[in-house]
Amino acid sequence: MPLPPFPPFTAETARQKARLAEDAWNSRDPQRVSLAYAPDCRWRNRAEFIQGREEIVVFLQRKWEREQDYRLIKEVWAYADDRMAVRFAYEWHDGGGQWYRSYGNENWEFGTDGLMRRRIASINDLAIREEDRKFHWPSGRRPDDHPSLSELGL
Repeated sequence: MPLPPFPPFTAETARQKARLAEDAWNSRDPQRVSLAYAPDCRWRNRAEFIQGREEIVVFLQRKWEREQDYRLIKEVWAYADDRMAVRFAYEWHDGGGQWYRSYGNENWEFGTDGLMRRRIASINDLAIREEDRKFHWPSGRRPDDHPSLSELGL
């Protein structure tokens, strides 16, 4: 099914697309997230290569088993035609209680139907103390009044 907004993107539709992606990922629902991608979508996530929705679901299930209490913020860096560059940060903890802030950049390419055809993600993890966390909202969608990455100085 088509997923608006559609390319070519404007500043407003690029912002909307990034926020929709952020909201979906913050749901931590692998099936829901996978529906934003073309059935044959190709990913590079760190050094892992993934193709298609089924592999995306398996990857995300594994990711969120490890990355507990996940909270994500995305911000558009650049856009043109059917492509976007997004920067992001997310906080999570492992099974032992160690907190991390993961920083990254994604390059996205979309089809005319608004589904993502390609996602290339580069991510680095930084161990942080629990008291250094900046993402404090209940599980799920980031509240509209929560600061952005730029506002947080990230």
